[in-house]
Amino acid sequence: MSKPFYDNRELSWLKFNARVLEEAEDESTPLFERLRFVQIFCSNLDEFFMIRVGSLHDKMLYDPKDRENKTNMTAKEQLSQIAKKVKELLPIKDEAYADIMQGLSAYGIEHISENSLSPEEDAFLKAFFTREVRPLLFTGVVDKKHPVPFLKSGEIYIGCKLRNKTDSAGKVTIGILPASENLPRVVFLPGTGKFILIEELICRYAKLVWGNFDIVSRCILRVTRNADLDIDEGLFDQDVDFRDIMSKLVKKRKKLCPVRLEFQGDPDKDIVSTMAKILKIDEEFVFKQFAPLSMSFISALEKRLEKNAELFFQPLTPQKSPAIVQGKPLIEQIKQHDILLNYPYENINQFINLLEEAAVNPNVSSIKITLYRVARDSKIINALNKAAENGKDVLALVELRARFDEENNIGWSKQLEEAGVTVIYGLEELKVHSKLLLITLRGGNDVCYITQVGTGNYNERTSKLYTDLTLMTADRDIGSDASVVFNALMIGSTVESTNRLLVAPKGLKSRLVEFIDNEITYGKDGYIGIKINSLTDRDLIEKLAEASRAGVRVELIVRGICCLIPGVKGETENIRVISIVGRFLEHSRIYIFGKDDRRRVYISSADFMTRNTERRVEVAAPILNKTIADRVCGIFDTMLCDNIKARELCVDGQYRRVSNAGKAPLNSQSFFYEEAYKAAETAVPETSEKSTEKPSENAPAASAEKLETPAKVKIRKVRR
Repeated sequence: MSKPFYDNRELSWLKFNARVLEEAEDESTPLFERLRFVQIFCSNLDEFFMIRVGSLHDKMLYDPKDRENKTNMTAKEQLSQIAKKVKELLPIKDEAYADIMQGLSAYGIEHISENSLSPEEDAFLKAFFTREVRPLLFTGVVDKKHPVPFLKSGEIYIGCKLRNKTDSAGKVTIGILPASENLPRVVFLPGTGKFILIEELICRYAKLVWGNFDIVSRCILRVTRNADLDIDEGLFDQDVDFRDIMSKLVKKRKKLCPVRLEFQGDPDKDIVSTMAKILKIDEEFVFKQFAPLSMSFISALEKRLEKNAELFFQPLTPQKSPAIVQGKPLIEQIKQHDILLNYPYENINQFINLLEEAAVNPNVSSIKITLYRVARDSKIINALNKAAENGKDVLALVELRARFDEENNIGWSKQLEEAGVTVIYGLEELKVHSKLLLITLRGGNDVCYITQVGTGNYNERTSKLYTDLTLMTADRDIGSDASVVFNALMIGSTVESTNRLLVAPKGLKSRLVEFIDNEITYGKDGYIGIKINSLTDRDLIEKLAEASRAGVRVELIVRGICCLIPGVKGETENIRVISIVGRFLEHSRIYIFGKDDRRRVYISSADFMTRNTERRVEVAAPILNKTIADRVCGIFDTMLCDNIKARELCVDGQYRRVSNAGKAPLNSQSFFYEEAYKAAETAVPETSEKSTEKPSENAPAASAEKLETPAKVKIRKVRR
């Protein structure tokens, strides 16, 4: 039986995407960045349909009576609510797009409609279509004599209702034209910023393709297919390389059943019903919108607008950490004290320097790392390759099942092997999602460890876009735990117990429950602070509610899905939940339990989701250095005080912007960048002669006064 403080996972996710869409409506956000938020909203929704809706479709077919464990809804009931909510959001997206494009018209960018073309413009586009587009089009018809052409997931097509000119009976058929492959997405009119999308161009001049037919009506459509692939356990019993299995599964994904049918504009009812019938899509999952079906074209607009700085976020550059002395070996510095990096405010290159240093350090005997997602042009991979080529023992666990990065990871695993790296894959039933690096050094008869534990991927590109924390430490107990984790992974096993690290699936959730129980014993003097991406694990939600009932103050920063409703009298009234959606994607995970001398602070790769706590290998690391622990808690406190980008989850299940009435405005992300710039300005290298850095690189890209947040903001301090 569901409880009053539960929300449905899928509907909660849609609320998150609605918050993304709010950023596209926010007039304080630079105009082109608002367009980028429209794109993020659309790409988020695409993946949601491919994975979550695809999974629910499977469940509806194979286990229709099963009910999810929070709101007691069947898969069919969830799908119905999803469809309803999405149809509420699409008009908001359409209006946001129209408003943004109207604003961009002042800069010469205009998305033109076919009804507004002058004769000269029409002549140019018609000639372009005839010369550049028509020869590349593949035509298909839908009737008894022709098999239905396969419609690729995410590709855009033109549907035409056709009548054969020679057929006296006036028989009608449906014709299909692809609009995506091998064609430029945007066509600009010469000498202007006026543009038309390729699908709109093909739709307008489709009559030039169907010579023997009259076109009764035309429309633009797109299909989304299920992409939720589970690894068949039986595949592991075959004598086949796992990379080959994954390659086959990636190909299979492209042919799974459709779960969504989209139309742009006001399509002909016959085309809609025919296509829905062919694709076996219920009318509930047919969506109509007036904005483009895919926003992938906006990069072409960006190139024409890049000189207009006011349209974009102010350029910000990740800074050097003042905790690191430039020109001094990083390994020696970590031996002296732990170092914490905060991305994107601080530069990931400082971590990469550690790997590059380890690759050539004669005392380093081995490097072990877990790789989930890496950049396309990865310096981290290069450093690992270099270490192997220098004779180090290098082990890389490459998780081939990182969704939508499978092909990328397959390629990297091959390159690593060619360089001499020992490559292993994730466990049979568990993804390895941890962000863990272990460097082992020998000095005489002594062995020491440098361990890095992070909240985000080893990815230079996303480190500039996602907020993440990374800890580098020489603590022997943490290093010993990391060694145990890697030894278990090498034999296809999981860790039973550790001293310092919390390691899922066997040693994370139980310890979290233990920590919450401990705070419950303190009642009103107890404290729990959690920052995560998602909260769905029922056991942990129940524990947090129990803590609230005991009087424990619980503060949660949950960017995305949150299945716990705060403020329910007698249940969750001592719980506060906020979500921050801003320029950077909030990705760091922080766990805080208790105050003062009994305070425990962790950073982790794990969200409070059952898949993370029970079905993945995850690692949480304690922050043992008090100064760093204070800093992590300060980051948490600052975010709790955000009154620009924060929304608070209310007892009615709705998110509302946090009021800043009577308070200094605080955008926490801008605040952290301002602090990083200030720290970089005051950081002093070991000696100017030894430093290889250019002085200009230490200077901020823009003065602190130009950042969004005032320099002096009073942050609430919590005694922990």
